[in-house]
Amino acid sequence: MKYLKQFGIILLISFLGEILHYMIPLPVPASIYGIIIMFLGLQFKLIPLSEVKDTGKFLIEIMPLMFIPAAVGLTESWSIIRPSILQYTIITAVSTIAVMAVSGKVTQLAIRRSKKAVKEHD
Repeated sequence: MKYLKQFGIILLISFLGEILHYMIPLPVPASIYGIIIMFLGLQFKLIPLSEVKDTGKFLIEIMPLMFIPAAVGLTESWSIIRPSILQYTIITAVSTIAVMAVSGKVTQLAIRRSKKAVKEHD
């Protein structure tokens, strides 16, 4: 029953994201609105973490399964993708490296700030 309640909360937030996507004329996916709503709800303690944590962990664990339909779609579209495979490969490699670099720098910055805050607090 706990998982149903938690999943219901997550679905409700996703639904709110869909409503915002419909109402706000910006090219922002509904899932991004949902993530922002969830973040703000958790940050301002409107949604206690314990109310979504277990189901959130479960959804993260099964996330690789969610990519199977996309992979099947790619194989069905191979005739369209094939002529541009070099461009797709280059874009994928460059964007992956960029995401890794930015993520690494942000993580390093967060660790440095955390260590600095601990030193100042002592």
